[in-house]
Amino acid sequence: MISGRRLLRAPARGPLARLGRINWLYVLLICLLGGVGYAALYSAGGGAPQPYALPQTIRFGVGVLMMLTLAMLPPRLLMRLAWPLYGLSLVLLGLVLHVGHVGKGAERWIVIGGVQLQPSEFAKIALVLVLAAYFHRIRWERLANPLFLLPPAAMVLLPVALVLKEPNLGTGAITGLVGLSLFAAAGMRLWQMVALALPLPVLARLAYAHLHDYQRARITTFLHPEQDHLGAGYNIIQSKIALGSGGLWGQGYLHGTQGQLNFLPEKQTDFIFTMIAEEFGLVGGLSVIGLLVLLVLGGMLMALRARSQFGRLLALGIAMNFFLYCAVNLSMVMGVIPVGGVPLPLVSYGSSAMLTVMFGFGLLLSVYVHRDERLEARDPDGL
Repeated sequence: MISGRRLLRAPARGPLARLGRINWLYVLLICLLGGVGYAALYSAGGGAPQPYALPQTIRFGVGVLMMLTLAMLPPRLLMRLAWPLYGLSLVLLGLVLHVGHVGKGAERWIVIGGVQLQPSEFAKIALVLVLAAYFHRIRWERLANPLFLLPPAAMVLLPVALVLKEPNLGTGAITGLVGLSLFAAAGMRLWQMVALALPLPVLARLAYAHLHDYQRARITTFLHPEQDHLGAGYNIIQSKIALGSGGLWGQGYLHGTQGQLNFLPEKQTDFIFTMIAEEFGLVGGLSVIGLLVLLVLGGMLMALRARSQFGRLLALGIAMNFFLYCAVNLSMVMGVIPVGGVPLPLVSYGSSAMLTVMFGFGLLLSVYVHRDERLEARDPDGL
């Protein structure tokens, strides 16, 4: 027998009313982080707005407009768009493997209309959307049946496999973890999680056997960076030197020795937090981390305020994606995990990561603006 429930939607509100319901404090925190990014990229450019700070500021401005526009869209429209956007993300990931632009030994970018895009970033947001839409229509009790977990598992594995094929190990791992977090939030049982984790050691050995040489070098460097201090271990050694030389208060803005003398590699992208910590010290580094924590916690609180399962899962997935971005980048530059080429969101230089994060924040704000709306949930008997 097909069972279901139809919940009343809140009355439609005008654009001005929706604009007033935006969490402007959260928008302010986003702008503060964007300001940190401008200051850091200005320093990375040798005390000049070019070549990093000014282009990034323009992208941020476009991102803010996109974010506020998305915040006006109702969740039921987002739920309708979930499958088309997910399908588009898979098409773009497939295009990368055939006509992708090669950079740093991997095919990760495609050029559309003169704009360089990294589809793997967009795929994470599309995955969050489609998983939230799927789990919204399935009652919690039915998730005890593994058959109901097979479709979303395939939804996760498809983009992860395509991203790993590029290869992009860091983004692939984040994509998988974002998907797993939504499984847990939707009601996946503990025994199912344990069963899923049992084959991980075997899979890890198989994955290691198929890693590229430069990816294995990253793991070896992580364990013994001093063995090749002028080669594979150079990046992380310089990063640790810069972190330590910052001390409590830092060497001063535009006066960091490792960063300004170009000893610090990729200071405008992967290792930008290291340059911030060198110039502003432990106090500055903790201040940036505190701002990142506020954004993550704010996203999770907005998820709790949503009255629909779709809204809760969508907001949680966006917040988790942002958290993993930050956690992986900070752990990487501190030498806690191997270097994986994951940027610090809204701070590191780059267009795809910036616009994708702002796209995700727009979806998050949409959930908050329409937090009182309830969506119809259909619960099928089978797949």
